Amino acid sequence: MSLRFVGSLLFATLLLAACGKSATDHASNLLTVRIGAAAPLTGPQAHLGKDNENGTRMAIEDANAKGIVIGGKKVHFELVSEDDQADPKTATIVAQKLVDDNVSGVIGHLNSGTTIPAAKIYSDNGIPQISPSATAVAYTHQGFKTAFRVMANDAQQGQALGMYAVKNLGAKKIAVIDDRTAYGQGLADEFIKAATAAGAQIVAHEYTSDKSVDFTAVLTAVKAKQPELLFYGGMDAQGGPMARQIKALALNVKFMMGDGGRTPEFIKLAGDSAQGVYASLPGVPLEKMPGGKDFSRRYEAKFNQPIQLYAPYCYDAVNVMIAAMQKADSADPAKYLPALANISHDGITAKIQFDDKGDLKGGAVTLYQVQQEQWQALETVGAQ
Repeated sequence: MSLRFVGSLLFATLLLAACGKSATDHASNLLTVRIGAAAPLTGPQAHLGKDNENGTRMAIEDANAKGIVIGGKKVHFELVSEDDQADPKTATIVAQKLVDDNVSGVIGHLNSGTTIPAAKIYSDNGIPQISPSATAVAYTHQGFKTAFRVMANDAQQGQALGMYAVKNLGAKKIAVIDDRTAYGQGLADEFIKAATAAGAQIVAHEYTSDKSVDFTAVLTAVKAKQPELLFYGGMDAQGGPMARQIKALALNVKFMMGDGGRTPEFIKLAGDSAQGVYASLPGVPLEKMPGGKDFSRRYEAKFNQPIQLYAPYCYDAVNVMIAAMQKADSADPAKYLPALANISHDGITAKIQFDDKGDLKGGAVTLYQVQQEQWQALETVGAQ
């Protein structure tokens, strides 16, 4: 072996060692934090799930652009997104997968029916969970210290809807249909409480499912009771076709839904039957949110489509979680969870603070009506 070859080999070895040391040093100064997200990315509610995922992704990309430092290390946030198919059983499988993937927190789930069973898995593993859209009261009433939400719950939303139906729309005889999901049934029950307390009579309470598309039989039963207003507890995938069938059956009622129906997709599915329909959405109108207009502009430029429903709340949920990590100077769930419970964050949807159950303090609810193929805000109740 020549001296020249030995020298070259020694130089190469030293060079590789130096490169390896440099890579190690670089890696040691970078902290990767995985944030999970769960929503229906396939099926009838995929448009809502992708909207949630888009809002979550925007927040993570914005955070990475800021060069956030936690525990003396620059952080790279990584999105781990899973499809729960709006199915409770699938949601628990997805939740366990996210836990196994070592996420530091979870944004989701979208539906109350998936969020509620998944919450136990996150609680058992100490993983903070912020839902941007699950409004069922039961979610935060399970006693899990890891469960939070960034919008008003169904007790607040049902109260607003029930009061508006009676006091503003003058409905004295009301029919109710719900889809038997945790969300649909829960919201319908809260609506009934409020409407009854305001003096209305519930003349019919019928049921369907979140997979149905033909409502002829249930609507025919409702028609026989001659209500003045029909409230549906469910999502837009059923609400749109239901609106069409209400018109086809010449059922002369005002039609009202909760946040699950207040989407561009509902108007698309209902066609000209959407005109005059009422719905609610927790929070103030997007254009009145502190950062709503700018968020909407950036969202549409990035994804080439309008916001469906919950994307701004997903954006805030991520930023609230990251703010808690920064406050605790740690992405360890056990360390930043107390900071999250006591956070005060100026989001784009509202000032976000949580009560002792994990609910948003002072959540507002806005009532809308379809006018000229657009959802137009009518009135906001609660904190503004």
